[in-house]
Amino acid sequence: MRHLFLPLALSAAALPALAAEPMIEAAAARRSGGGWTVSVTLSHPDTGWEHYADGWRVLDMEGNELGLRVLAHPHELEQPFTRSLSGVQIPDGATQVQIQARCQIDGWSESTYVLNLP
Repeated sequence: MRHLFLPLALSAAALPALAAEPMIEAAAARRSGGGWTVSVTLSHPDTGWEHYADGWRVLDMEGNELGLRVLAHPHELEQPFTRSLSGVQIPDGATQVQIQARCQIDGWSESTYVLNLP
């Protein structure tokens, strides 16, 4: 029985740990010049350069990308954190957009945050 346990333990150790997806805690949008400025507060269990939330995007309600905010470094000591993106072109008449966060290891979150526009 002992000889079966060791290979199982080694194979389990080789599997990547599943981390929590980035969570959007809050978001806001305001008209700014000819576009919109979108601010997003998100949290993620960043562990440093090897695993961190590396971006978020604004989508229309059909899933088309309107803007992308790249996060260039980990925020393991600053959780949750807020970053903004200016110049987002939201179609006239839109009343809502979606925000979706991304982790460099796990990719885009399955869930989106629906933001009602002012």
